[in-house]
Amino acid sequence: MPNILVVEDSPTMRQLIGFAVKRVPQAKIFEATDGVDALKKLSTEKIDIILADINMPVMDGLKLVSLVRSNAAYKDIPVIMITTEGAEEDKKKALAIGANAYLTKPIQTQELMKLVNSLLS
Repeated sequence: MPNILVVEDSPTMRQLIGFAVKRVPQAKIFEATDGVDALKKLSTEKIDIILADINMPVMDGLKLVSLVRSNAAYKDIPVIMITTEGAEEDKKKALAIGANAYLTKPIQTQELMKLVNSLLS
């Protein structure tokens, strides 16, 4: 039963992503509104995969990935970054600091499912 953490400041996007990943059999979805909130969730729940937006207030997705990767307890959790179309720099940066994959908005549910399933297996 995978625990999926969706980190996204837009309630609409959070809902969309949450709805898409609910298709993962027996998945439990946790939501966070920014990086700080995500770290709080990580400290209280066993998270199996993180889907994080890059552009968020308080703490963005890139900072979150670098903190996750530098923490022994979380460093093996797969992270999928979500970027706005055409943000090449963000994609490069995200992969360079340890993101496993990235998706571009608007998110294609099938592509998201493929990525999530491959990273969870």
